[in-house]
Order: sequence, then structure tokens, then C-alpha cells
Amino acid sequence: MKGVYRPGMIYELRRYTLHPGRRETLIELFEREFVEPQEAVGMRIAGTFRDPDAPDTFPWIRGFPDMATRHAALTAFYSGPVWRAHRDAANATMIDSDDVLLLRSAIPIPAWDRPPVGANETPAARYVATIYHVEPGHVPGFAEFFAKTAVPVLTEAGVPPFACLETEHAENTFSALPVRAGENVFVWLARFADPGDEREIELPGLESRLTAPPRRLRLAPTARSSMR
Repeated sequence: MKGVYRPGMIYELRRYTLHPGRRETLIELFEREFVEPQEAVGMRIAGTFRDPDAPDTFPWIRGFPDMATRHAALTAFYSGPVWRAHRDAANATMIDSDDVLLLRSAIPIPAWDRPPVGANETPAARYVATIYHVEPGHVPGFAEFFAKTAVPVLTEAGVPPFACLETEHAENTFSALPVRAGENVFVWLARFADPGDEREIELPGLESRLTAPPRRLRLAPTARSSMR
């Protein structure tokens, strides 16, 4: 483990809907061609996953030190030679790529070393991202409430939050890649060393603060995922 990003990191939680049967094609292309070139211009590819509940999707997370770096890094990558060379192959696997939450870290995602290009052994770990929708303007208050009431329960149960993220309301200055506007969410991630350890912990007292039922994304790391 290399360390952690500083609090306030910007993240994108991206979930692509793919043409049936094209997930492995995209993952192979992504892990071979897109990881290092994105990181070379200032991003961090924090995690790449398979969703065991949705085989025709590709969820992944990337991070940036701040919004200015995000704009510069996205501009450099998507106008650069690697994306130009492989974008048609990548886009051919996708039905939709606009399911994107723009987030800021309350507890940042740790940064682990990543296996090299060509690695094919998938990690045993399983992640679960729980997404809470809250009233506009209440996200910071909800983060404090979650830290005081939920984190002790989760820690006692052996499922301490791996990371906590909340909506970043800054303008999306890279309009070529839309994000979900008008979202007010708090996201926490749990890590289970083995899929058999996965469990959901009851957290009483949250429901009255939510505007929609929680959404859980089960995430199985790919071979080169930094989250592993």
C-alpha cells in the first residue's frame, strides 16, 4: 500500500452499460491500454470492477487532486494519441457511459500498488458501494451524522468504511463527459477480504434522512485494479 490521497480528492464513480457479452473485451482493452496513459496526465485509476449482479456493466473509479487538475488531465487524455487510437474499439462495447457521480472524499480511497500489464489473476476481495440520496444541501451534515452514528456500529461489526465520498457540486468543466446533475449523495465503500465475508449491517436511524432507498453496488476487482 502506497499511502492515501489527501482529504478533498475528487472522484468519478463511473458505471458503463455495455452491449451484451462485451464486458471482457472492454476490460482487456482498458487494462492494457488506458490505465497508465490516464495516470501519466494526472489521474489515478483507483478501481476497476465487474458487477456480479449486472454482467453487462463496467463500474470503475478514478480520482484527481482537485477540479483544475481534473479538467487538465481529461483534456490531455481525451485529445491525446492513446484515446484517438482506441476510442472506436472502446465505444463499440458501450451502450451508455453517462452514469457518473462526481464526488469529493470525506475519507479518501487508499492507493495500493497495481499489478503490471498482462496480469490476469483477479483479487479475492469484494467491495460494496452503498449510495445514499439525501436532501440538497444536507450532504455535509449527513457525513457528520454518518461518522458519529454509523461508523462506530460498522467498526464494531468488523466492516469499517474503506472510504466515504459525497457529492461534489462544482461545475463539470469537462462537458464532453457528462455527470449526473442534481444528485446529492453520500457514498461509503466496504471491503471484504473474501466474497463469502460479504454482509449488510443494519444501520438504524438513517432512513429518515434519505430521499430514496439506498442503492448497493457489489464490486469484484479486475486483475489490475488498484483497489484489491
